[in-house]
Amino acid sequence: MAQSLYVDQDTYHTMTLTGQGHVMAAPDVAVIRLGVQSTGTDLAQIQNENAQISQDIIQSLMQSGNTDIKTIEYTVDKSYEYDNGKQIDKGYSVRHILEIRTDQINEVGTIVDALVKAGSNVVSSISFELSDPNYYYQQALNLAVDNAIQKAKSISANFHLRLNSVPVKIMEGNISPIPIVRFQREAAATPILAGELKIEAFVTTDFLYTD
Repeated sequence: MAQSLYVDQDTYHTMTLTGQGHVMAAPDVAVIRLGVQSTGTDLAQIQNENAQISQDIIQSLMQSGNTDIKTIEYTVDKSYEYDNGKQIDKGYSVRHILEIRTDQINEVGTIVDALVKAGSNVVSSISFELSDPNYYYQQALNLAVDNAIQKAKSISANFHLRLNSVPVKIMEGNISPIPIVRFQREAAATPILAGELKIEAFVTTDFLYTD
């Protein structure tokens, strides 16, 4: 039969400590945001031109096996220039940005080059992520708790306290976002390296101790 543990709170004091843990992981997903921006005075014409180039980009992606594609931005704006305070109508600007998610991490540079060749003239960003960040976060969280326990043991030993090393309360702190490696493209031949991502976890813990 299970027994409950009774703790006389009057004989114990509370020690509150924070713990931090992190793990490093190689990203397995690349997120590419690029597309087409077309300008001109004939709106229908530049919309058709933009749509055709966008279709060429999508077809190039499909042929290379990348099917996780979606539009994240489509805008039609009036374009103006100013000369001595006078507004000059320069026509229209049509912008269509796609988001491509791929597990072909080592082929990101090649994919981008192919899409530029297909007509893309805007590369917004390239980021690297984890397909299962929670798996790594759980590891970091356990390390954060271990860190807090080690702190409690160290302090207790230093002051000759009797410690209950099992935390009586654990609260997750604010989680720092996973750093995203961004690449602003300047040249087709530039290599794109994913690097590693740092996954962090923070906790605030309460321990009971006696003198």
